[in-house]
Amino acid sequence: MNFKLICSDIDGTLLNKDRELSTSTLETIKALKEKLPFILISSRMPAAMKHLQEQLGIEKEPLIAYNGGLVLDQEQILSSTEISLAQMEKILAYNQDFTEVHLSLYQQDDWFVPKMDYWAEREMRNTKVTPTVLGNNKVLKKWSKTKFGAHKIMCMGDAEKIDQLYNYLTEQMAEDIHLYRSKPTYIEIAPKRISKLTAIDLLLNEKYHFQRDEVLAFGDNFNDIEMLKNVGFGVAVDNAKPEVKAVADATTLESKNDGVANYLRQQFLKHL
Repeated sequence: MNFKLICSDIDGTLLNKDRELSTSTLETIKALKEKLPFILISSRMPAAMKHLQEQLGIEKEPLIAYNGGLVLDQEQILSSTEISLAQMEKILAYNQDFTEVHLSLYQQDDWFVPKMDYWAEREMRNTKVTPTVLGNNKVLKKWSKTKFGAHKIMCMGDAEKIDQLYNYLTEQMAEDIHLYRSKPTYIEIAPKRISKLTAIDLLLNEKYHFQRDEVLAFGDNFNDIEMLKNVGFGVAVDNAKPEVKAVADATTLESKNDGVANYLRQQFLKHL
């Protein structure tokens, strides 16, 4: 296989059961990085990805955050796509009146939570980033002055209320936003016109200047399907959703068993 670029999702794909990079993963990617650029591609904010880049020794490579909503080449912003203020206002109003689930609002490296509740503390532990406590409507007012929108809205709460919010968003805003559900208690909202694949295309056009069929990608969840289907070779970890494994070209071990590292060693580093 003649690949020139590797892209990997993070949560559920690259990290182990402790949500960390294993020794095997670190050694494998460090051994490979001189031969092939390794790009982290995630729904996470940049601050929740950069420490992983540093551990892997790939901090000079681009990163793709917010499912493609923000593409960075070190400190340079290559692309930024946000949920508009009008769309945010509609989502916040419905949530305030009917569901009252936790909404985290993200813009670049800013993460705002309405309060430090169970959901905020859980995300803080998982991502090793500390949020700023500020009510949703106050964030909207703050961003209205700068014309910022949200790169991502994370909805977290009781599964029944999340279902209600999901149904409303699907009926009212499906043409404007992507809705990703990794768990019954979560919805990730992103702008409709971006995806992990559009971000890869951007990097191919502006930085690397080669074709999609020269890209190898790893993933586990619904937001990885388009990427895995359309790059040169898509690999699902064994803990991936059945729908993801169905479109992948190959399946490797579970993330907790270093599936990405195992696959890369077999294909590129058999001497290690």
